[in-house]
Amino acid sequence: MIREQSEAIAGRLPPLQVRAERAAQTVWQGMHGRRRPGRGEAFWQFRHYESFDDSRRIDWRCSARGRDVYVRETEWEAAQSVWIWCDASPSMRYRSRRDVPEKIDRAGVLAVALAILLVEGGENVAPLGEGMPARGGRSGLNIFIETLLASSAKTSRPPLEPLPQYAQVVLISDFLESAETYRELIAEFATSGCGGHCLQVLDPSEESFPYGGRIQFEGTEEETPRLLRRAESLREIYQDRLAEHRATLKELTSTADWNFATHGTDSSPETALLPLFTTMTRSAI
Repeated sequence: MIREQSEAIAGRLPPLQVRAERAAQTVWQGMHGRRRPGRGEAFWQFRHYESFDDSRRIDWRCSARGRDVYVRETEWEAAQSVWIWCDASPSMRYRSRRDVPEKIDRAGVLAVALAILLVEGGENVAPLGEGMPARGGRSGLNIFIETLLASSAKTSRPPLEPLPQYAQVVLISDFLESAETYRELIAEFATSGCGGHCLQVLDPSEESFPYGGRIQFEGTEEETPRLLRRAESLREIYQDRLAEHRATLKELTSTADWNFATHGTDSSPETALLPLFTTMTRSAI
């Protein structure tokens, strides 16, 4: 079900927008295809040392064979490797109305739709926390979807997994844990050279706190129940704390040069997917 929804959503994205982003990448890549000298690990070629080169790039073994000094260039691979994580903790199974999906369903749809778009654009994808390499093509997409949907991870904290330098990380969650829960993890990824994107998915009631009167709130993750005699009296306090929490999340992601966006389950998936996909595409250029 999630896969069918995701394919339909990905297919509805404005074709012109998708083509334009791909065209921009093609122009930037030049006439040598997706491989060219630049950042990366695989050997590309030796060339003569120039005055602007960092001396640490000199290949002394090659230079020792003659009188000239050479630097070793590595190969840059234009295809991004993207690791995507979906929060599957109990809090993500919340919805306030029958006409909106559970947060976990919307997160899954967005993750799969994003993977479809990335693979169609020639990128590689993998679910974060499964110890799997990023793969492209139809087979890589199938592996991603099957693994993501079968994942048994129920923690609300994204896993910290060693990833290649210049990898991209996408975290989809309600991000309702303390900001400190995410600070160290995002900093670790950023320090290792990984770019990142955080998408906060919330139910409309979590944005507006529409409750009034005497209500007992029960947590989804074994929190102590709390009885409110006049729930409406806490609405402004709740909204202020949510805004403060969100501002902290934006600050820590910005410090790491990551992106942060929000999405309500009462909005169409495309309203989150298109900006996220566009941001990721532009970050590779």
